[in-house]
Amino acid sequence: MTLKPINIDISSYPPELQPLLTSSDIYDSSCSPDAKVIFIQKDGGYFLKTAPKGKLESEAVMTRYFHGKGLSANVLAYISNESDYMLTEKIRGDDCTTAKYLENPKRLCDTIAERLLLLHAMDFSDCPVQNRTRRYIASAEKNKQAGIVNMKNLAGSGYNTPEEAWRVVETKGHLLQDDTLLHGDYCLPNIILDDWHFSGFIDFDEGGVGDRHIDIFWGAWTLLFNLDTDKYRARFFDAYGRDKIDEERLKIISAIAVFG
Repeated sequence: MTLKPINIDISSYPPELQPLLTSSDIYDSSCSPDAKVIFIQKDGGYFLKTAPKGKLESEAVMTRYFHGKGLSANVLAYISNESDYMLTEKIRGDDCTTAKYLENPKRLCDTIAERLLLLHAMDFSDCPVQNRTRRYIASAEKNKQAGIVNMKNLAGSGYNTPEEAWRVVETKGHLLQDDTLLHGDYCLPNIILDDWHFSGFIDFDEGGVGDRHIDIFWGAWTLLFNLDTDKYRARFFDAYGRDKIDEERLKIISAIAVFG
């Protein structure tokens, strides 16, 4: 996580949040153009995410759900007026893109695979989002219709063209299931460790009950992206458990990722 000191106009934030922002050091920690995230250095630290109205509602619901399972920070406030605001406590530790973790890639690979396996073994009967796979495919279809193609994902997908990838989604998408509690965006920046001890997850906008291969795919992808090598893919699958991985469903997720 990169923190850049910034100045903000406190009056532009909802009145409920202004006392916390006053006399605090503020840092920009945004990593996506879709939302602005600031770190508030006060007490143990807070993160405040701002996005267009309605965009953080699902994330707030799922963050509260994961917090109830001891897997995330508490949501201290969710405010939706002209924009959405979500305030959370800082989780103790650092995300997995921190140098000390990247410098030990084998241990990192095993750690995130084993943690994912534990997540996927949890009961999901009370999860408020029960149909994440359908939403996942619908989002890809929306991007396809808008002409959005992720060329990097296409290059590594095993498909030659977006059309070839989409034919797989159309003909085999029904094989995907809703049978596992997902993080939804299982990547190194969203996994927090405290000296290698698991502290929690962040960023649950895509969380819910869906097909386990969504998380498995992105777990392998993040090792490739953040370590700049694909040499840990097989190790990740071994640590998670090959007997729980269906290669055909992984290929379907790879096809969907072309449009995300």
